[in-house]
Amino acid sequence: MKGDRVEVVVDAGDATRTYEIEATRAGRRVDITHGRGLVAVTEVTRGGTAMRTARFMANRVIAVVEHPAAQEKGAGEVVTLRRSA
Repeated sequence: MKGDRVEVVVDAGDATRTYEIEATRAGRRVDITHGRGLVAVTEVTRGGTAMRTARFMANRVIAVVEHPAAQEKGAGEVVTLRRSA
C-alpha cells in the first residue's frame, strides 16, 4: 500500500547508516526477505513484479523497522443507519 515504509539500520564500520525504502505508488507494497546471508527489501506491485530491491549483508544489519501506511480516516469504520419511526 502506498506509504508503507521500511527503515534498515546498517553497521558501516565507524558509524551506522539508515536506509529508507518506501512504496511510492498506489497499489505497491514493501516486502522483506532474508536468507543466505542477505536481507532484501523489495517494492512490489499488485501483480507481484519487483520494481526496486535493496540488498544488505545480514551480518551488518542492526535493525529492520517496518512502518505500515496510515489508514485513511473513515476507512474500515462501520456505520449503523437507524430507521426513523
